Amino acid sequence: MASLNLSTDPTAATPLSSTLTPPWHGVPTAIARRFHQLCTAKTAEVVGEAGLTPLQYGVLIHLSSQTGKPGLEQNVLADRLNVDRNTASVLVEQLVKKGVVERKVNGADRRARLLRLTAKGEKIFARLRPAHARLNESILAPIKPQERKLLMGLLIRVIEANRTGEASGSRQRRRRTSQV
Repeated sequence: MASLNLSTDPTAATPLSSTLTPPWHGVPTAIARRFHQLCTAKTAEVVGEAGLTPLQYGVLIHLSSQTGKPGLEQNVLADRLNVDRNTASVLVEQLVKKGVVERKVNGADRRARLLRLTAKGEKIFARLRPAHARLNESILAPIKPQERKLLMGLLIRVIEANRTGEASGSRQRRRRTSQV
């Protein structure tokens, strides 16, 4: 949604972005926040028809036999979604109640829970996946295919480089709180 220049000249309907750059365009965290909002809102439109949230759909991606790994441990799922274990537990419980995820005790480690999609979950995922793929294409439609690859590669590089800091930062927080 580009704002228009409200000049009295009717032929001067140029987007503000071409004449005045908003301050947030130079702030990486603001850009990332806006991109996240865009992706989450559009994903919610697609997956909401199945009664799912974007994060619940993320669980389906990780557990689907098409794109993920059925039989994944719940703690591994939490790591892959980049959420804490409690949030993962709540997500899994919601999806178990909807009948789309099955949770079993791991025979090798009774404390661990193994997760997989039910037949209903696989069916929902198979129905939503093409629409979600089209959505991802539409989000990146303003840029050329080679720019899409570049953008994805750069975002992955930034995320992966900062994951190291996340891990060490979380360990430091735990040590401090355990000393209290």
